Amino acid sequence: MVAQLSADYLRRLTDAVDQFAAAFDAWMETQVESDHMEGRGLWPTVWPRDDADAAEVRSRELAVAEAAGAAGKAVPVTGAYIMVHGIGALDPVANWMLMSQPKALLAPSDIRNTTATIKGRLKALLIEAESNANNGLPAFGPFALHAIIWTAASPYWTNHRRRVAVREAAEALTVHWTARLGRGDVDGTKFWQQTLKPEEPEIGIPRLAWPGDPNDRTVRSMRGGLAGLAAGLNLTVRNVSTHSNHEMSEQEALEQLGAYSYLARLLDQCEIRRIDGCSTVTEATA
Repeated sequence: MVAQLSADYLRRLTDAVDQFAAAFDAWMETQVESDHMEGRGLWPTVWPRDDADAAEVRSRELAVAEAAGAAGKAVPVTGAYIMVHGIGALDPVANWMLMSQPKALLAPSDIRNTTATIKGRLKALLIEAESNANNGLPAFGPFALHAIIWTAASPYWTNHRRRVAVREAAEALTVHWTARLGRGDVDGTKFWQQTLKPEEPEIGIPRLAWPGDPNDRTVRSMRGGLAGLAAGLNLTVRNVSTHSNHEMSEQEALEQLGAYSYLARLLDQCEIRRIDGCSTVTEATA
C-alpha cells in the first residue's frame, strides 16, 4: 500500500526546505564559491574565506547539517536527485558537504537549483493534496514506491506527464539490471525472459533466481512467475507507454508504477547466479 501524504505534512516539509536554504545561504557567506569548470573537477567547489572566523564557520556549518537532517525526506518525496556519472542518483541535500572535498561531486549551484526544484515539486504536490482533501478523496504518496521506480518517474509525475513517468520507470528498472548483470547485448522483453528463465545460468547469461530449494513448490512458483511478470509488464506497460500518445489517468499510472515497484522489490530478494570458470557462482543482490 502506498503511504499517504497530507497537505499538513507537505507544508511542514516545505518549511524544513526553506530553513535548509536559509542556513545554506548563511554558511555560503563564509565560503569562497567555485564550480566544476574552475576547479577542473579536481578541487573542492567551496572553501572558507581567509577573513572568516573559524568558530562562526563551524557554527553555520552545523546549522546547515541540522537543517539538512530536518529536510531529509524532501528529495525522496520529490525525486529531485542529481545524476552523477559513475555514481548514480545523488541526494544533494544529504550530501551537501561533498562540495568541501577534493574532486567535489557537487557545486553550490547544484544545491540552489535542486532546492528550487524541490520547492516547486512540493508546491505541486501540496496543490494536489489540498484538492483531494476538498473533494473528500485520500491523498497519495508515490514516493513510497521502490527507489528506482520513483526516482525515474518523479520528474514527470509532478508535471502531470504520467505516461512518460511510467515509461521512464520501466526503462530505469531494465537499465539497472542490464548494467548490474553486464548484459549490454540485450534489452527489453528478451532480457527479462533470459534473465529470469528458471534454469541454470549459461556463459554470458547470468540468471536472477528466487532463493531457496528448487524442489520447493513456492520457490518453483516464484521463479516461473517472476519471468512471466517481468516479461508481461514489459509488453503490456513499458511497450504501450512508449509507443502510445494516450495520456493516463492518475489512477491508471499509479497502479502501473505500483506493479513495477512490486517487481523491483521481488528482484531485490533474488540471487544472481552466473558461470565462473567451470562452476556456478551464487551471490545475493543486496
